[in-house]
Amino acid sequence: MKEKTKKHYVNNPDFLAAIIEYKKQCKEAEECGDPKPVIPNYLGECILKIANKLSNRPNFINYSYKDDMILDGIENCIQYFDNFNPEKSQNPFAYFTQIIYFAFLRRIDKEKKQAYIRGKIVRDNTIESFDVQDHDLDNSFSNNYKDFMQDNGTFEHDYEDKKRKKRQKKETHVSLDNFTEGNEWK
Repeated sequence: MKEKTKKHYVNNPDFLAAIIEYKKQCKEAEECGDPKPVIPNYLGECILKIANKLSNRPNFINYSYKDDMILDGIENCIQYFDNFNPEKSQNPFAYFTQIIYFAFLRRIDKEKKQAYIRGKIVRDNTIESFDVQDHDLDNSFSNNYKDFMQDNGTFEHDYEDKKRKKRQKKETHVSLDNFTEGNEWK
């Protein structure tokens, strides 16, 4: 039987060779005083493939703002593209995957913060401040709204608890000064 070879969606050696070639072009342009060349389509396609494939992992797939996550990842890859040094690492796939992964996490945190802010605004405003249509004037909307906000207010508690724990962790963190001065750990 013929053994199946695994086909990768991004070929790491080709990706590395394209980056090295692009860096040569950038160096030549800099020496001539020309503007920096545009990132080649192949490199852009590789970054896009990595972002799309990573967004389909189980921990990222069900977010409604998945497209924003992908765009943030691509933006960060382009922003930090010049920081990749082929002399230090021969694995651009891992480098750009990490950049995209952390961009996804930052987008999730931003969206959770926005949901928290929206929820607080909706909860703190009276029903009269919203546009109420004629069919909503029978007060059933107002009662349903209040019931909904009371039943679904857990997102605020989760967000606030997370922030409180993070703040407490920072406050209880012992500094290096305490250690070097011979003070006891608190």
